[in-house]
This record gives sequence, C-alpha cells and structure tokens, in this order.
Amino acid sequence: MREVTNDSLSPPRAMTLQHAGGRPGPAAAGPALCDAPHNPPLMPYFIENFTLIRLCLQSLRVISYLYQNANSYLPRVRANLNFSKRPLVKLKAAVSNVFSFRTRTVYCDVKSLLVKTLVQLFVVAKWVVLVSVGRVRWCGRRGSGSRRARALLLLWLSGFSRYSEGRRDNDLHIGGIFPMEGEGGWQGGQACKPAAELALADVNARSDLLSGFKLLLHSNDSKCEPGLGASVMYNLLYNPPQKLLLLAGCSTVCTTVAEAAKMWNLMVLCYGASSPALSDRARFPTLFRTHPSATVHNPTRIKLMQKFGWSRIAILQQAEEVFISTVEDLEAHCKKVSIEIVTRQSFLSDPADAVRNLRRQDARVIVGLFYVVAARRVLCEVYKHRLYGKSYVWFFIGWYEDNWFETNLEREGIECTVEQMREAAEGHLTTEALMWNQNANQTTISGMTSEDFRSRLNEALREAGYDIDGERFPEGYQEAPLAYDAVWAVALAFNKTMEKLEKNGLSLKNFTYTNKKIADDIYEAINSTSFLGVSGLVAFSSQGDRIALTQIEQLTDNHYVKLGYYDTQADNLTWLDRERWVGGKVPPDRTVVVNELRTVSLPLFACMTALCIAGILAAIGLIVFNIMHRHRRVIQWSHPACNTVMLCGCCICLSAAVALGVDGRWVQPQHFSGLCAARAWLLATGFSMAYGALFTKVWRVHRHTTKPKVETKKRMHGWKLYTMVGGLLVVDAALLTAWQLRDPLQRRVEIFPLEAPRHHDDDVHIRPELEHCESEHNTVWLGVMYGYKGLVLVFGLFLAYETRSVKVRQINDSRYVGMSIYNVVVLCLITGPVTLVIASQQDAAFAFVSLAIVFCCFLSMALIFIPKVIEVIRHPTERAESGRGSGSGSAPADEERYRELVKENEELQKLIAQKEERIRVLKQKLAEREAAAADGVTQGTGGGGVGGGGGVLADLATATSDYGTSTNYTRSSRASVSDLDFSESYL
Repeated sequence: MREVTNDSLSPPRAMTLQHAGGRPGPAAAGPALCDAPHNPPLMPYFIENFTLIRLCLQSLRVISYLYQNANSYLPRVRANLNFSKRPLVKLKAAVSNVFSFRTRTVYCDVKSLLVKTLVQLFVVAKWVVLVSVGRVRWCGRRGSGSRRARALLLLWLSGFSRYSEGRRDNDLHIGGIFPMEGEGGWQGGQACKPAAELALADVNARSDLLSGFKLLLHSNDSKCEPGLGASVMYNLLYNPPQKLLLLAGCSTVCTTVAEAAKMWNLMVLCYGASSPALSDRARFPTLFRTHPSATVHNPTRIKLMQKFGWSRIAILQQAEEVFISTVEDLEAHCKKVSIEIVTRQSFLSDPADAVRNLRRQDARVIVGLFYVVAARRVLCEVYKHRLYGKSYVWFFIGWYEDNWFETNLEREGIECTVEQMREAAEGHLTTEALMWNQNANQTTISGMTSEDFRSRLNEALREAGYDIDGERFPEGYQEAPLAYDAVWAVALAFNKTMEKLEKNGLSLKNFTYTNKKIADDIYEAINSTSFLGVSGLVAFSSQGDRIALTQIEQLTDNHYVKLGYYDTQADNLTWLDRERWVGGKVPPDRTVVVNELRTVSLPLFACMTALCIAGILAAIGLIVFNIMHRHRRVIQWSHPACNTVMLCGCCICLSAAVALGVDGRWVQPQHFSGLCAARAWLLATGFSMAYGALFTKVWRVHRHTTKPKVETKKRMHGWKLYTMVGGLLVVDAALLTAWQLRDPLQRRVEIFPLEAPRHHDDDVHIRPELEHCESEHNTVWLGVMYGYKGLVLVFGLFLAYETRSVKVRQINDSRYVGMSIYNVVVLCLITGPVTLVIASQQDAAFAFVSLAIVFCCFLSMALIFIPKVIEVIRHPTERAESGRGSGSGSAPADEERYRELVKENEELQKLIAQKEERIRVLKQKLAEREAAAADGVTQGTGGGGVGGGGGVLADLATATSDYGTSTNYTRSSRASVSDLDFSESYL
C-alpha cells in the first residue's frame, strides 16, 4: 500500500518512477553513463532528455490516429503530457490567442495539440542549447558507443510507457479529497483519512481482490471549501497517473466535485456528505455515498415529535446548501403531520441574532442544522440567552464528536467556558445514521469486527498525535467507518468490473476519461455492491444513497445515552425508555398559555349578595307592613299601591345585582346567553317598577299644583297609577323583545395580554379572559335603552324640582319622594358612563353597579317608609291618633265626617262673611248718626236723637253678639278640621 500526496496549489510536475513500496525502480539500478566523478548519473540525464523521446513517440501516435480518423472530424485527443511549464506561460497564451476557436470541438483539439507540440519543441531546443555549452558530455570515446546504445534503448523502452511517469502497470489509482484543516465546515478528514489508509492496506493484503493489482490513493486537503475542493480535483485529474475514481468528503465539496466529475466519466464516492441535494440523479449521475442523506434524520425527528406531543417547532440553520435542502425536506414532513414551524432562522457565521430571534418567537423545540464549528458558537449563544434547561429541547446533528462542545473553544474564540457549554448542552437530542456496526461480535468483510476496527483506528490516531485515551477524538471519528467501507466498496466494484472486462479482453488500465463504456461498467458494479462492513450493511439506493437505520441519543451528565433506533423504511421505532429530562417532565413545545377566566371576586360577590338578600328581605317586610297598615291614614295618604310597586321593583333590581355577579364560575358558556337576557330583563323591569312608582307620585303632586282647585279635590283612582307604571313596563318589554329577537345578547370573551405566572413557572403564562354580554349592534341597543331611561329620569328630576316646596294632603310623603328621585337620577347618571369605562375590570364594575343599585333601593325604601314605621311605632293603635283630635271610627266614617265638617265649615265661613258685612254697614250708620247727634246738640235738639241712636246701638249689639257666637263655633269647627291634617301634624 502506498499513498501519493500532491500539492493542489503547486503546478503540475514530472513524477519520478518509484516502486510501490517506495524503493527505486529498475531504471535506477542500471550502470552509470559517466565514469567521471563530475559527470551526472544516468537517471538525471535520462529524465532531462526523456521529453525528446516522448515528443517523437507522441507525435507519431497522434499523426497515425488523426490519419485513421480524418473522416470523423478529428475527435478529441487527450494526451497526458506533464512537465514543468512555468517558463512557457507566455508562449501558451500567445498560441491560445492565435487559435481561439470556440465553435467546434475539433478546433479546440487541434489548438491543444499544437500548443503542446510547441511546448515540447521548446524543451528540445533548450536541451540542444545545454548540449552546445557543454553541460551534457559523453564520457570518452572508449565504450561510448555501447553506453550510448544502452541509454537510447532505455529511452526507447521508456517511451512506450502509457500516460504517466514513474508508474507500474499493476497499480490502480484513485483520488482522495479529505477536509483536514479549515476554519469552518466539517473537517472530518482528520479521522477519515487514517481509516481510508487502513482500508487500503487491508484491500491490498487480500489476494482474492483485484487480481494482482494494487489500489493506490492520491489525496489532498480541501478544507471543506468548494473552491479549493475543485482545485484539488483538477490537480488530481491533470496530474499523472490517471484516476479511476474520486473519494470525497464534506457536502459542499462533494456537490462541486460530483457535478464536475461527470464530464470526465469519473465515479465519485462520498464518505462524508449528507446533503439531500446529492440525491438528485439528474444533477449527479456518477455519485454514490456511504454516508446516509441528511433527510434520513427528518422522519426520525418527526417520529420523536409525535411521541412527545410536540406540534410547534423552530429551525436554526447554517446558510449551506446541505442544510437548506434538509430544512426544505423537514418542512415538507412537518406539513404532512400538521406540525407548525413557528420560525426559521439562518446565519452565515455569527448566530447571535438568530438565537435572539428564537427567544423572541418563544421557540421551545428547536432543530439545529449546522457544522460543528458553528454548533459551538450556537451553543454559547444559547447559554447567553438562557435557551436551555427544563423548558427547551434542542435537536443537534449526531455526527459531531462526543466532546464537540468542549474542544477548540479558545482556538475558535468561543466566549463561554467548558462548564457553561456543558450546562447549555445538557439534555439535547441527536439523530444520526448508524455509522458503526451495532453487533460488536459480527465479523465483517474485512475479517474484523467493528470493535477490532475501533482498536486499530485508535492506535493509528494515537500515532498521529491525538489524545484518544483522554477521549479527545479528532473530527470525523464517527464517520471513520464510512470512509473505511467506502474504500472496500471501491475495491469490490473494481474487482467486479475487472471480471466483466476480462471477458472482452479489456482491463481497468484501458480506462480513460473519454471511455464511457468502462465508466458505465464501474457504475453498475458500485450500484450493485452490497456487503457487511464495519459501519453495518453497505448498500446503495437508486439515488446512490446509503440505506441505514437512525440512532437517537441524549446528552445526560456529559455523556451520550442511546434512547432508541428508528427504521425509516419499516416505520419502526425501537425505544429504550432511557430519556431523562431536566425538571423531571417532558418540556412543552411552547409556553403553556392557560386561559384564565376573570370572575368576580368570591368575597366581593358574597358580600354584595348578602346585601342584596338583606334588601330583598327588607322590601318584603315593608310590603307586609304596607298591607297590614293600609287603613291607617299615614299609609293610606301616601298611595300604598305605589309603595308596593316600588318595593317589588326594588326586589327585582336587587335580584339583577346578584345576577350581574354570576359569571363563568357558575354558568356554562352554552347557557351564558340566557344569563345575559335575564340580566337585561331584571334590571330594566325592576327599574321601571321602582322608579315608575316614584315618578307616578311626583307627577300626581305636580298635577295638584297645576290643575284647578276643584279638580285637585277629586280622588285619585288606583288604576290610573297602575296604568302609568304599566306603560313604562310595556315600553321596556317592547324594546327588550325586539332586542332579543333581532340581535340577542351573546357571550363575548375579551382577551387580555399574557401575564406572568404566579409561581414563577417559565412554562406557563396566563391569558386572562373576561366574559361580556354583547350583541352585534350592542351600541345601538344600549343607546336606545339609555335614551329612553334617561328621558324618564330627566323628566322625573324636573317634576321633583318643580314640586320641591309643595305640600299635598293626598300624598303626605311627596317631599321624600322627590329626594328619592334625586338620589336615583344622580347615581344613574354617574353609574352608566363609569360602568362603560371600567367594563374590563370585573370586580370594580360589579362593585360599582351593585352598590349603586343597593344604595338606590335602600335609600328609597328608607325615605319612604322609615317615617311611617316610626309613626306606627309611636302610635301603635288608632286611639292614640284620636287623642290628638283625630276622632275614631273606620276609615269610611272618618271620610264622611271629614266631608261633613268641611261643608259645615264652608257654610259657617259664608255666614261669618255676611255678619261681617252687616257689622260694617252698621258701623257706618253709627258713625253717621254720631256725626248728626253732634250737630243736634249744637242746634239744641232734644231726646229724639237719643232714641234713634239707641236703636242703632241695639242693632250693633245684636250683630256683635251673633258674630261672637258664630266665631266661637267656627273656631270649634276649624279645630276639628285641623285634627285631620296629618301631613302637617305627624312629620
């Protein structure tokens, strides 16, 4: 086994003929051509002059070939002419400018032939000049002819070597492109190249393979850079010897190499390329790979997400083709099973912004697709942004080394310590195709078990300077079995191809870059290859992909633990139940949002309900009181029917206040619309009854002040009062019925912003919800109801203000009715707008509305009934009230007596008026007579005048006596009437 290394950055150079084992070939053992001590040995002379011989032989061969194929447009001629070309750049450029034909292939071939011929002539001319100046001398005349003959014979024999210098006929050459040292990407050649060298040694040691041929590897470093990889490929192709196949690693390099290799009919076998794009047979017709496609991980990831109930994920990827195509395939799988991809973040080199965006999107289950160098940067950013722990799950690629998060931190400028990286990496999951045979005791095609190969590989890596005992594995250690099996796949395919070619008298040595027949044979041989290798069963699909199982692992306590295996083709998940989650439970796929219904505070609801029940009981008690004492004047002259209606309305309003506190805690959502309707009907009818009764009273008082005195003395019938309250209820019923039929109140949920958890649980956030009773055109209906009720309130306020100083005997509590109306109007005008403003604060809104209702009801009941209750308590019987001059008897008798007394009083007032008029006339006559008497004294008249005056005085005395009698009677009558005036006596 031998490996030849070519520098991809140096120009092609002539290679020395060397034995497979590194020893000098036969030409080196020949006798010296010069005996003089200063003469050069035969080999340098042979190498320096070989160009002339090769030029002659090549020219003859090309001319013969062109002559035989002149009628086929001179097909492309590809001669492997390799020599030092540095001083000939200008010459080649000049010739290329002259022969710049681009339209036909034959012109390009002729141009290439002419350029190479001129180059060879230039070398011959150089050799002639050197001979002329004496640098090359033949040693003496004696024996010079025989030595010259031997040298020419050697040159002639060497000229028949096919296409390369220093090469044996039993060597099969393949090219190798290994990513060894780079700053990014996958540098898996560090372990894969030693594995490939072990495979070469094992293959060449087998006598039953390749029929005496030896497999040689020519390799160089691509640094996982596609541009450098292409340069390495061209250097391998254009430098002798001719290659039969290319081994390559790193997806980006394999993409470039495989897309170009088809132009040379070269098979490409990738040992470390997982890009799904490489499965495109139309784009990569000559590609095979022992590394499974990255898409094999996606069904496994989907299976795990379904197992743990994750339906919302995020993706973080490096901007490389392998990961872009993998993500596209993952998105397709997620769409099939209805898994939401909340965000897809990508980055080139710095993942800081992408990781920050993951936190903003509240990503919890994150699939990371990037090379290991980028993975270390990502993990450090994960630690900085606290995206790890019991609330997060990370999916990483499984082909990283076991200690990937601990190595090369300082060299790559990672700002996190080893302890921080370990903390952030704890608990993450990996999925990887099985790259090691899981049966450690199973013998593979090489005669080794997978453990035997591991031991040999570890020993080779120790010799290379890696700290294997300290578990410091080089990159690509997991893929090393794939590289080993790739070389075996090549050997087996070549062996099968050679058997097929021998039947046609051909060999692999007949392969050229234009020989598509042998290339197709190699393709068929690789495609049908199947064997048991150290990585497991090696077989290729129709797309050239490796068929393999997937392994799932989890990092626990700084070590990877196998959780199970997944067979994609059979859809079979083998689970070992070894998972261990931080926090002891499966992390959720999102921040758990708990919809919390905001309900009225239970203590507040209990307090307000107790007040309302107390008010209802008080109203019921007052109704009983009103009925029991309905015949007493203090009750009767305050319209007891209106009082009863008002008390019933208060009970209904208090019931509505309780209904306002009943919410989703007590009522199911499907029944909430019924609760909304009950609230509206109770509040509207209760208000109309309670306030309507007060409005009726104040309207009656106002009517007493505006109507003639005769009409005010008419008795107010009860049905008129009921009609007024009933009218308000009819309007309410009409509006509520139309509202309920056309646009019924429904349950509408108001959603509030998320709130922090109460117990500092990062996995849970509270989304408050509040129930409202609303309809589609809720504003319109509320406007109609508020407008109607507002008009009644304002009109009642106006009437109360107009009658604020009026006292009417038939309504003895008119002043307190007005005060109740003031209270109701003010509270309603305040409560309505404020309730609309604080509707989103359930406790405040309920407390404000219920207190307003309770306050209105309690105050109205107190103003109307407390004076009556006090009066009844003070005078428990009707006799006590009679002691104040009220008389006794039943209510009809009292009314009859009252009417008689009023009539008698009116008659007496008329009589008094008549007597007063008579007294006035008599006084006037008396004054006239006194004046006449004074004149008679002067004239000396006699006693006639005295007699007349005596008559007048007698009349005046009679009138006065009558007046005194009537006056005394009248006062007695007024005292009786005053005794019946309760509106001014008991309050």
